[in-house]
Amino acid sequence: MLEFARTAGAVAATTSKLEKVRILSDYLRRLDAADLRLAATWMTGRPFSLNDPRTLQLGGRAMWNAVGSLSGKDSDELGRVYLKHSDPGDWAEEVLAGHTEPRPTSLQEVGAAFAEIEAASGAAPKLARLNELLGRLDPAAAKYVVKIMANDLRIGLQEGLVEEAVGAAFELPLATVKRVHMLTGDIGETAVRARAGETEGATIELFKPIRFMLAAAVADATEAMQRVGGRAWTEEKYDGVRCQLHRTGSRVALYSRDLRETTAAFPEVAEAAEQMGHDLLLDGEILAHRDGRVLRFFELQRRLGRKVVSAALLEAVPVVLVAFDLLYLDGEPLLDRPLRERRGLLEGLRLKPPFLLARFETASSAAELDRVFAETRERGNEGLMLKDPESTYTPGRRGLSWLKLKRPLATLDCVVTAVEWGHGKRRGVLSDYTFAVRDEQNDRLVNVGKAYTGLTDGEIATMTGHFLEHTVVDHGRVLLVDPDTVVEVAFDSIQRSARHQSGFALRFPRIVRLRPDRTPKDIDPLAAVEELYDRFFGGESKTALAEVAEPGP
Repeated sequence: MLEFARTAGAVAATTSKLEKVRILSDYLRRLDAADLRLAATWMTGRPFSLNDPRTLQLGGRAMWNAVGSLSGKDSDELGRVYLKHSDPGDWAEEVLAGHTEPRPTSLQEVGAAFAEIEAASGAAPKLARLNELLGRLDPAAAKYVVKIMANDLRIGLQEGLVEEAVGAAFELPLATVKRVHMLTGDIGETAVRARAGETEGATIELFKPIRFMLAAAVADATEAMQRVGGRAWTEEKYDGVRCQLHRTGSRVALYSRDLRETTAAFPEVAEAAEQMGHDLLLDGEILAHRDGRVLRFFELQRRLGRKVVSAALLEAVPVVLVAFDLLYLDGEPLLDRPLRERRGLLEGLRLKPPFLLARFETASSAAELDRVFAETRERGNEGLMLKDPESTYTPGRRGLSWLKLKRPLATLDCVVTAVEWGHGKRRGVLSDYTFAVRDEQNDRLVNVGKAYTGLTDGEIATMTGHFLEHTVVDHGRVLLVDPDTVVEVAFDSIQRSARHQSGFALRFPRIVRLRPDRTPKDIDPLAAVEELYDRFFGGESKTALAEVAEPGP
């Protein structure tokens, strides 16, 4: 584990992407298959692969308690060091120096410890196993174990660079590595296949979810028509949650955008899928839906994350799955077939409620596209998707084959970094949220504002409990929290600011909604803030905010 830590440290020490790839590829090349699987996964900042359903279920408070008990330092000292670093791994390394009993620990032993922590039932057994693991590590190794458990290495190593390193380590074209990764959804498995020269056999496997194809944002109909060459195939953009449905025989599973299984939250969809009569993989969107109308996303949130859905909730928030792509049918992967063929096969399934087919039509001018956009908004949808009917399905990529047109107020997906106790009627709850975007160049979170409004009293009460359990540093009125809660934030304008490390502040921000369907890795980058500022607020442009497309996925 110490060699992993030294490699990660060397990657962090250089700003050159080429050098990062060289350092990592040299390290990966030396590993056997079992260690390679773990190391490649951990270098993406995850304890388990993307499509592995396991989670450690360890919040910041648990790690704080484990590190604090080993270090023997009081809360004030722990808080002072944390504020110095604002990174749980760097903090752990400093406070644990001289307080552990380091002995050689392999990647396999750390991997086994992660599995035991995940499997442990209850906070005390998890904390005991974590204490045992950290207590045997050199503080430099503990630093990266804590970073992995926090799901963020912060060493400037994006997933694409790990793919490049795998290709360089085993002398494979990057395109080959990317394809295996998109099919397996597992960078560790991809690395093992690359090492063994077994990349040709990679294909879709049902119940191993693949990454979703993403769309690039466009600001208006004119730009959209220019990008698609003057003719667009449009689909309605829904205000729901993305969903993959896998089905074979009597087995059905639903997966969310972060590739976590969500079958239990939508039992009526799973039960109906059992009657389909085909082995298949559908891509679509789960919507709260009644009497032909889409209900507010807030209603759908009541179903998200549920392990059991009561009969009353099933009746109160009915759902449908709107299918817009078919990626596998009766033993044949369809990713490389053009969209028009995939759509034809999808229509041939003759889906019945609670399954609906995505509505689509064509447009050949900006004016026609504006008409279609207005009509889809009247039907309660967010906007339009524009797709090339000849496009193949490319998981995890955001290219020009799929575009999205949305024109509400400008919004950004941000992650909450700090919360404050409210005043007046919100006394006793954490209602004031400070939020950040990701500075990709420096691989860190940077704050861009604070919002006081947007959530219901019920949501604030629920999130108060969550933040109290995930507090990292308690300053009395202000709590620094695990950056694990994504919120969609609207605003009126952006201004330069010396107050935030980002260099920007959102003016009159308000929270549009919580985004439990998204992870901190999905938040918008600082570059998106800079682009919006330069385009709409930094120069002479007076473009209305209503014509700003929503950044992010």
